[in-house]
Amino acid sequence: MSPLRIFLLCSTVIAAAVMELIDTSIVNVALSHMSGNLGATLADTSWVITSYAIANIIIIPITSFLAARLGRRRYFIGSIILFTLASVMCGTAGNIWTLVAFRFVQGLGGGALLSTSQTIVFEAFPPAKRGVASALFGIGVFTGPTIGPTLGGYILDVSTWHWIFLVNVPIGIIVTIGAVLLVREPAVQVARNTLRMDWVGLFFLVVGVGALQVVLERGQEEDWFQTAYIMQLSVAAAVGIIAFIWWELTTEFPIVNLRVLKSRSLAVAALLTFVTGMGLFTSVYLTPVFAQRLLHFPVLDTGLLLLPGAVLAIFCLILTARALQSGVPIPAVVTLGFLLFFAFSWRMALLNGTAGKGDFYLPLILRGAGLALLTVPLTALAVSGLPLKDIAQGAALNNMMRQLGGSFGIAIVNTFLATQFAVHRQALVTHLTATDLGVAERLAAGAQLVTVRLGQPMFEAQRRAYQLLDATVNQQAGIMSYNDAFLLVGCFFLAAMPLLLLVVKRQPGGAPVKVSLSDH
Repeated sequence: MSPLRIFLLCSTVIAAAVMELIDTSIVNVALSHMSGNLGATLADTSWVITSYAIANIIIIPITSFLAARLGRRRYFIGSIILFTLASVMCGTAGNIWTLVAFRFVQGLGGGALLSTSQTIVFEAFPPAKRGVASALFGIGVFTGPTIGPTLGGYILDVSTWHWIFLVNVPIGIIVTIGAVLLVREPAVQVARNTLRMDWVGLFFLVVGVGALQVVLERGQEEDWFQTAYIMQLSVAAAVGIIAFIWWELTTEFPIVNLRVLKSRSLAVAALLTFVTGMGLFTSVYLTPVFAQRLLHFPVLDTGLLLLPGAVLAIFCLILTARALQSGVPIPAVVTLGFLLFFAFSWRMALLNGTAGKGDFYLPLILRGAGLALLTVPLTALAVSGLPLKDIAQGAALNNMMRQLGGSFGIAIVNTFLATQFAVHRQALVTHLTATDLGVAERLAAGAQLVTVRLGQPMFEAQRRAYQLLDATVNQQAGIMSYNDAFLLVGCFFLAAMPLLLLVVKRQPGGAPVKVSLSDH
């Protein structure tokens, strides 16, 4: 394959993956706009995010089977068309539940693009160049969720929420044309008549993973196990996932070949990718909310905070691929990435109510560099011990773990935020007494401000002064809880680092050797 064709092919399939990943986060900044325009509650509108995530998690692990059964080229092109048509229907939806339904369809189409794109990129390069392939695909994996809020904020600034979905249409058309012209079937194919549809496995997967995703997305808002349907779905998730694992390991023709997890490199990479997914998606979630709700940054300014780190990350991805090609061990690079992400979490945990935009740039640059150093080696590590025929399945499972990590991470930090907010608020309130000179001066100043600006009588001014003090306490408690949440995510990264010892190979004499990108 000529270098020009490889470039055009990789550009096409990575654009498809980026389009899918942008849609995981672009909607987050538009929920209130959709809620008001469609006459729905914010809780109902959040199903726009939940339905997409459920579809993604269900479809990603079975993409390898569907690509083999339908033909990878046909499946990839069909998924792009499905994603694009669903985007049109989302952008023109007239009510919230129509939008939710088509977001689910969009997620089915989009989830297929992620792992299929990764497999196509990997197969376009010889084994010795798989580090380059990892870097190219890593650019899409990292930048997609990161630029989502920025792009969403810009669209809302110049247009309406409908264009958050309609912007996919021209990109989808271009990518479809490119895929028709450039994507070919793999050289090694499985005979389609030997692939039986594992309906039992599919049923257990849909029940288990679908129920789990709903619990993770909705649990905090529904007070977790105090709500009957959350409890019922939790039981369904546990039973469904256990039954799915048992069935897939015992049936002759599994829809998801879990046996590939016998590869130690894939198993460890999947766990580390789970933690990386937590960091990627929770940081994209926490940072904009922290900046907007507590520090009152404009939507567009909030999105732009992430850009410097994203730009630096692209260079780090390329440098990481070159470092791995030159022989730097994968565990060493991953260790540095985890430490840089912890440094980001530590710096974010030190921000206070006086923080400006400049205070975010260094931490977010550390975040970008850290995640970039993780994306390439973990992607390479996941498939490094697999034969060519299992790469697609290994890539699918690894991508699923990234998405699941994001879902678990957001569910954990939302619960943690609520708990810590109550703890910090209680601690702050206990130090506020009417006899405290500082409190009395603040109340007097607040009452005077209300009297002067609004011309309110004294009793009303005093009531407003107490409200202002309460708002200040809530803001401070919120900042402290977000500080704690950032630090919690960083601690998950530190706790995961010992897993790297499982993939450090040793020579007979005991000296460590490098993990090769082309072991397969």
